[in-house]
Amino acid sequence: MWEKADGSERRTNSQRQQGSSEEQLRKDVAMLEGNPDSGEEVIAFVGKGVEFKGVIKYNGTVRISGRMEGEIHTDGVLLVEDGAVIVAQISASKVVSRGQITGDIVAVEKVNLLSPAILNGSVKAPLLSMEEGVLFSGTLEMPEGRRGEIRRTGADEMVTPLRPGAPLKTVAG
Repeated sequence: MWEKADGSERRTNSQRQQGSSEEQLRKDVAMLEGNPDSGEEVIAFVGKGVEFKGVIKYNGTVRISGRMEGEIHTDGVLLVEDGAVIVAQISASKVVSRGQITGDIVAVEKVNLLSPAILNGSVKAPLLSMEEGVLFSGTLEMPEGRRGEIRRTGADEMVTPLRPGAPLKTVAG
């Protein structure tokens, strides 16, 4: 909701949070699509047609377009493209996926599933976002300290942070 103060308009905290969440989603999509303006440099790449079995440990951003089996560990971002297939245990700061993941994910910041992503496994992250059309079969654990309320905006849903320990609320937009 917009508030007027002294004849000028200003945004409320929830509007700023919603705007920053929408901006972050645009950045995540740009990274996944390989947009050079996303600000993230891809350190490692597993291309289409490539099959890799083993353990990947890295600092920074990696893009997976092929098939990966094993483990992925990073303090950076894991980008999983449409058509990629991952069967792995994953630990990362952030996971952004349009591909298929089977396994457990532990993310420090968030997991962002973009259509047509498929996820079969458990997720432990303070924030999970899913577009319409994503298939998720598994469990979700959200550590204390970053809960939110769900806002419905047409077919989309948005999560905005609440105070720690507050119950989740569904709010009509």
